[in-house]
Amino acid sequence: MNDSKAEGFFDEVKGKVKQAVGNTFGDQKMANSGATDEVKGHAEQTWGNVKDTASNIGSSHTAGTTEVHADNAGRDARNSVTSGAENLKDSVKRGLDHLENKVRD
Repeated sequence: MNDSKAEGFFDEVKGKVKQAVGNTFGDQKMANSGATDEVKGHAEQTWGNVKDTASNIGSSHTAGTTEVHADNAGRDARNSVTSGAENLKDSVKRGLDHLENKVRD
């Protein structure tokens, strides 16, 4: 496990604990902070996976093709991560809009 994945795991756990404590005591600020930590942890773990994949690709190919494969893998991973983050952002926004509409009704 590389440093990014380890840090991400601990941030994810910290976030879940903060959310649970915040929800238990009605502290929305703490619960929201926990959700932020959890998302940060997921992002760090994803980055760690990207680094591991690039390293694995690099060690399994010859030097000439490794660079091309690593560049492609890095580009694909970045596209996947940014697309996933955008989808998450849009999904959360839809959920918040839905909640806001329910409260108005």
